[in-house]
Amino acid sequence: MTIEELAATLGEAQRERTPLTIVGGNTLRGMGRPGAPDARVLSTRALAEVIEDAPADLTIAVQGGMSLRALAQRLGAHGTQIPFDAPFAGEATVGGTLAAGWLGPRRHLYGRPRDFVIGSTIALADGSIARAGGMVVKNVSGYDMSRLYVGSFGTLGVLARVNLKTIAAPERTRLFTMRLPEYTRTRAIAALATMRIVPAAVLWVEGFKQQIDGEDGAEGRLLAFVECSDAMLERATRELRSALGRAGVPETRVVDAGAREAFERVLDAYVANVGERSITYRIGGFPDEAEATALEALALAQRFELRSDTLLDAMNGDVILRVSDLDARALGAKIEMFDDALHDLRPQAIVVAGEHPSRALLQVWGAPPDALARMRALKERFDPHGILNPGRFVGGL
Repeated sequence: MTIEELAATLGEAQRERTPLTIVGGNTLRGMGRPGAPDARVLSTRALAEVIEDAPADLTIAVQGGMSLRALAQRLGAHGTQIPFDAPFAGEATVGGTLAAGWLGPRRHLYGRPRDFVIGSTIALADGSIARAGGMVVKNVSGYDMSRLYVGSFGTLGVLARVNLKTIAAPERTRLFTMRLPEYTRTRAIAALATMRIVPAAVLWVEGFKQQIDGEDGAEGRLLAFVECSDAMLERATRELRSALGRAGVPETRVVDAGAREAFERVLDAYVANVGERSITYRIGGFPDEAEATALEALALAQRFELRSDTLLDAMNGDVILRVSDLDARALGAKIEMFDDALHDLRPQAIVVAGEHPSRALLQVWGAPPDALARMRALKERFDPHGILNPGRFVGGL
């Protein structure tokens, strides 16, 4: 498939009023509402080429269907990276990750994925092709149209090509895992979040035993991912162990070989389902509020007699809560009431994973945003017949 053929397919679908479900790797299929049952699936995976690679300029242009792993391997040969931090990198696509507005745990250090976008080519619903930006990293005067499509969930157009800036890859990576004895969680999180050599990620985990390395202590377990130069790594290790010792954590396990792979398994856990008997929420917020948010969400799950797995991103404030039950029927009997109660506590909670049929009945995007009317107007302008991912996005867009 070429970009021109993709655009022609969209134009034909609009003329025939055929709804389309746009998919890349389909790794984030648990986000949003299920697609329209009569929609035709349009995959971007055939658009997976490198268009332009300029390592000396720290830029690269790729088609939207390229997998994150393939992109990472290409960049790794030049000693560069783009920290997308999305689950299942082998299947996840560049375009799909950007369209979903996915945010990973290293963004506090490097920025969000959209910050790396310097240009784009979009196939629009009427069959035309729009271009924005270019291949030069510079300040943009006026509105950067490329960013309009990031996080639009494929409702305005299809990201066919993305121009990206890159950054230098770190020399070394190291993962630290530690069991947390009783009364150490708060002190340990605070200690790692204020290190002078800032970790790329600090994650408190309770549960996720099949997905994430390490064993829970009385207060779960903590993971810290550090990436830096050779010279800085040992200094960071000493500082981390000293800080954790003062917080009451007696032992820290160090992983060098396979550290990045272990970190990627953490990313995969964000959307890992337990068959059809789990629903996973993402609750955004500020880092200093995240622990209270996680404990409130856990208490709520216990009140509804639901099993829970929790992941707290201490550097960005995200809380991932997966609730499950013995089987799909048992979950179905509780999940709508739990969803209402959770949104009473945290209106911003969104659903990021879940194969249970009741997902369609939940507040998957949380409380409607204040800008919903403007979003509807924008959708009407870009896709007047509503053929692109109809009903999947915020407010049924």
